[in-house]
Amino acid sequence: MIKPVLLPEPWRDARLTVVVPTYNEAGNLPVLVERLLALPLPGLTVLVADDNSPDGTGDVADKLALEHPDRVQVVHRAGKEGLGRAYVDGITRALDGGAEYVAQMDADLSHPPEALPGMLGALLSTRAGVVIGSRYVPGGQLDEAWPLYRRALSGWANLYVHTLLRVRIRDLTAGFKIWQADALRDIGLDRVQSNGYSFQVEMHYLATKLGHTILEVPIRFEERRDGDSKMTTATKIESALMPFKLRTRHRNIER
Repeated sequence: MIKPVLLPEPWRDARLTVVVPTYNEAGNLPVLVERLLALPLPGLTVLVADDNSPDGTGDVADKLALEHPDRVQVVHRAGKEGLGRAYVDGITRALDGGAEYVAQMDADLSHPPEALPGMLGALLSTRAGVVIGSRYVPGGQLDEAWPLYRRALSGWANLYVHTLLRVRIRDLTAGFKIWQADALRDIGLDRVQSNGYSFQVEMHYLATKLGHTILEVPIRFEERRDGDSKMTTATKIESALMPFKLRTRHRNIER
């Protein structure tokens, strides 16, 4: 586990909301929230967007909110509508609640929470629109336990999207990042239509088209500790078709 960076004031007091979509993550969520709240970021809050998980993740999230009423919020959604819809809902609520910066991360402990202070410092020092925790820049790593087929799928997906969209981001499918609130408002979440993991690609594509600075910093991506991957055949098909749709859907987008 890496040691979190200690940011100078007033950076460490920034109003940062970490949006965490969940579906059947009852075993991982308490560990993640504990690590997030232990960071030297007193302005950090956690917003859990749960898609009515049958394993009781929503109840676990409610308990955490009762234990930390000023720092943990829960959004209960009607059902499993996809990662993209959960993020749109969670990020919209974070912006409406006054967040200056919004982070995205998975609940399965694959993203190291301890990297967040450094990522926030990079965002503030460069005034980038978004900082991505990247697996594929120098210094980035994949857990040795990550299966070979998933390495191949991730590498192929990035190459495929790069070829079609010409976006200069090495980790186009990355789900660990921090956004400036103004960049998110400029993108306009009402424009985003992706439901699954292609949500990440669509957000990166829109940020690029609108001229926002995008910075990638290296992270170590860990294999999930508990539960199962949410990648389905339908998700893979949506992700394969999405680049073609994006080129048409956002052809005339302007800042």
